[in-house]
Formats: sequence, C-alpha cells, structure tokens
Amino acid sequence: QVQLVESGGGLVQPGGSLRLSCAASGINFIRYTMGWYRQAPGKQRELVATVTSGGSTNYVDSVKDRFTISRDNAKNTVYLQMSNLKPEDTAVYYCNGRWTIGLGGSYDYWGQGTQVTVSS
Repeated sequence: QVQLVESGGGLVQPGGSLRLSCAASGINFIRYTMGWYRQAPGKQRELVATVTSGGSTNYVDSVKDRFTISRDNAKNTVYLQMSNLKPEDTAVYYCNGRWTIGLGGSYDYWGQGTQVTVSS
C-alpha cells in the first residue's frame, strides 16, 4: 500500500518560515521524482517545486529564492523549507510522487494535503 504522509503545516505570520515533510512508503522512493503542489481556495492546484532522484530541482517563479525542496533517500522523505512566507502562499500543500516509465505511462501518487495559512 502506497502512502505519502505530509506534516508540518500550520499558521504562520507573514515573513515567517515553515518546513513541510512528506514521508513515503510502499514505493521504490529513489525511482520517483517528488514534488509539492498547492491549491488555494477557488484556484487550481499548481506545481510549487520538484526534485528528481538525482537531486535536480525546479520551482515555480513565485517561490524561487524563498522555498527550498530537498529529499532524503535514506528516509524516503521529501521536504519543503518555506521562508519569507506571504499571505498568497496560503493553500493546502500536497506531496506528489511520480515515476515516469516511458511511452506516456507513469505511477502517480498523492498525499492527503496539509494546510498552510499565512496571516497576521
């Protein structure tokens, strides 16, 4: 059974920091590109950041220089360090694991989400 379990969300003031964690089980973690997505009320889910098994990272422009994604392959865990948080970062954050196996096929798993609220 595949599980992606997020933790670390909460309420933080503007300018503050949070670190999200996502612990994966039931998958061969090293094969998967791991990512964080977010969905604000009334908006579509959007990609925040990804990290490949080799450690290459990608960020949406709005979080560059503020968020850092990393992974610990020994612990099957991916992290999102968020700094200088803004009210517009308020959303439910979802962990994603994706293994692309070629010819358009992939294994794609999601966590249950964790709420991040940035407010004074």
